[in-house]
Amino acid sequence: MAILKTPDEIKIMAEAGKILAEVLKTLRNEVKEGVSTNSIDRLAKRLIEEAGAKPAFLGYKPSKNAKAFPATICASINETVVHGLPNDKLLKNGDVVAIDVGVKYKGFYSDSAFTVAIGSISENTRRLLTITEEALFLGIKEAKPGNTLGDVGFAIQNHVTKNGFSIVESLTGHGIGRDLHESPNVLNIGHPKTGEEIREGMVLAIEPMVSMGKGKIKQLPDDSFKTEDSSLSAHFEHTIAITEKGPQILTKV
Repeated sequence: MAILKTPDEIKIMAEAGKILAEVLKTLRNEVKEGVSTNSIDRLAKRLIEEAGAKPAFLGYKPSKNAKAFPATICASINETVVHGLPNDKLLKNGDVVAIDVGVKYKGFYSDSAFTVAIGSISENTRRLLTITEEALFLGIKEAKPGNTLGDVGFAIQNHVTKNGFSIVESLTGHGIGRDLHESPNVLNIGHPKTGEEIREGMVLAIEPMVSMGKGKIKQLPDDSFKTEDSSLSAHFEHTIAITEKGPQILTKV
């Protein structure tokens, strides 16, 4: 069951979201050929701390993971879907890079992700990124009082599958607030008018993760997740608050 937030708490989360949105805006311009994800990670940490916030992922340890996450950002490249570790390898032409970042500010979290392609890519790869981002906004559109989480999942799933791609299995969005991950799970699949009812005061991290292949994944020893068939993947995410007027995106500039 979701933990509902007060208007004052949502205001703080909006401040956290604004900080994160500005950080991601800067990082997006740094994801280019010849740059390492470690350098992007260092920049993200500096920007977050200069804004008076803390990196949400650094030192974070979900119960299912073997160890705490050692970086500020998740940098997931090509067939790595999520939780990729930054490293010193230089990004190259044709790479597809998902950057996922969270911040903690005044006791509350925000969480957001984007995917970009570097240099020359195929038209189908370009479509993968476009369809995944479109699916995110279609899911957000359904996140309004009186609808259900099934409505959100159905909107995402329907757009992805009708365009020839696959929802990544087993990975979901989540509630967010004083904890980085709260109830409920926000699935990227669903049936209309099923699942938990969406209510004013909910704050959710909605995050479609989409594969060009079959969508089956495997977890590696470093706790990252990759597609089993090594197909490319994309990941977009926003933190949103549910208001009486509908969804408010907290992590958008």
